[in-house]
Amino acid sequence: MKKSTLVIVIILAVVVLFGGCGVKKYNSLVQQDEVVKSKWGAVQSQYQRRADLIPNLVSTVKGAANFEKETLTQVIEARAKATQITVNANDLSPEKIQQFQAAQGQLTAALGKLLMVSEAYPELKANQNFQDLQAQLEGTENRIAVARNDFNDAVKGYNSGVRTFPGNIIAGFGGFHEKGYFEADKGSENAPKVQF
Repeated sequence: MKKSTLVIVIILAVVVLFGGCGVKKYNSLVQQDEVVKSKWGAVQSQYQRRADLIPNLVSTVKGAANFEKETLTQVIEARAKATQITVNANDLSPEKIQQFQAAQGQLTAALGKLLMVSEAYPELKANQNFQDLQAQLEGTENRIAVARNDFNDAVKGYNSGVRTFPGNIIAGFGGFHEKGYFEADKGSENAPKVQF
């Protein structure tokens, strides 16, 4: 009888030990998931800040005589497309992140063209509102880069927890899936050519 009681006690101790470890790992995954969602919110906030600056920038540029209307139209259309793409923080799959990044990349390219073309308009370059908006936009682009890096760091920690043992078992039972990363834009591996 004592031997069977000892076996039951050992089995219960093992179950409690593994159960406790499982609960701890589950709670850790929940916390990491919340960090990822928080960082995603920061990314969206910075992209929204940029989207909010664009109408003011476009209005200021419209005031410049004979400014290329095609460029302004491209910026307006790219902003509309970029703000239509939303990714739920609960579904940060690699595919959804890539769709979001592609839409934002189109807007980045359109803004780059707008700022490049504006160099040919001295009265626009001298406009204080334009200079202020350009500086705010530059600062926002820096904030976006920081927010994206912070998001990727949070995703790295979360994905490691989801993929390593015993987290992968707990993740499977808990419905936790890998999240997507922001990646470098296509063509960014090539340095721009500067000619004098």
